[in-house]
Amino acid sequence: MQLSELKIIITGGARGMGAHFATRLAEAGAQVVAADLDEAGLATLPAGIHRRVCNVAVEAECESLVRWAREQMGGLNGLINNAGIIRDGLVLKENRETGEITKFDAATWNSVLDVNLTGAFFMVREFAYDLATHKVRPGVIVNMSSVARHGNRGQSNYVATKAAIAANTVTWAREFARYGIRVGAIAPGMVETPMTQGMNQKARDALVAAIPVGRIGLPEDLWLAAKFVLECDYFNGRTVDVDGGLVM
Repeated sequence: MQLSELKIIITGGARGMGAHFATRLAEAGAQVVAADLDEAGLATLPAGIHRRVCNVAVEAECESLVRWAREQMGGLNGLINNAGIIRDGLVLKENRETGEITKFDAATWNSVLDVNLTGAFFMVREFAYDLATHKVRPGVIVNMSSVARHGNRGQSNYVATKAAIAANTVTWAREFARYGIRVGAIAPGMVETPMTQGMNQKARDALVAAIPVGRIGLPEDLWLAAKFVLECDYFNGRTVDVDGGLVM
């Protein structure tokens, strides 16, 4: 599919990779809806990009977003499932001074699953339903997984969501083939975004040192992968790792 033919929704579109994807797509002539909870961040996007405040963890808001996007763009044929959060913590944490052991709480676990996994599911379901009922062909979905899907200390909730996204990319590609919808995923390593900029500096430095290419990734690196998935009509049901060779 040519980028200029896209009428596409990008969740998590106010900052970081989402904002970069939205900008690049608009530059290529695509019609773009950027959705995010960050209304101030959405306001900074270039002119011509449609903006919509949306919490993907809320089913009704995802349904409304898809309907609104179709109305704004006069159609819909693309989705980048980029919205995501991180709430890290060990399953068990021992206080070095007292020896007290505390447990990772359910609310923090669920907050990540609600956005990263359930929210992605809501968006995929509503997008596919819209294309199927309007008989739109072809369509394309890009999911955002992560190198962390293979397992990473202190990220049980995040790992669970990103492993599930990669697996469901295969599932959804098989289910939606009858509707002419391709589904691919990108698995970033460490990328320069507001999320990673807030990391503990010591932990950040250690991660960067472990990347064979010797640097942190940039949103443009991930855009090149997203562009490939969007444009290559023979790519389907697979995850592309874009991590500089990092192994967690």
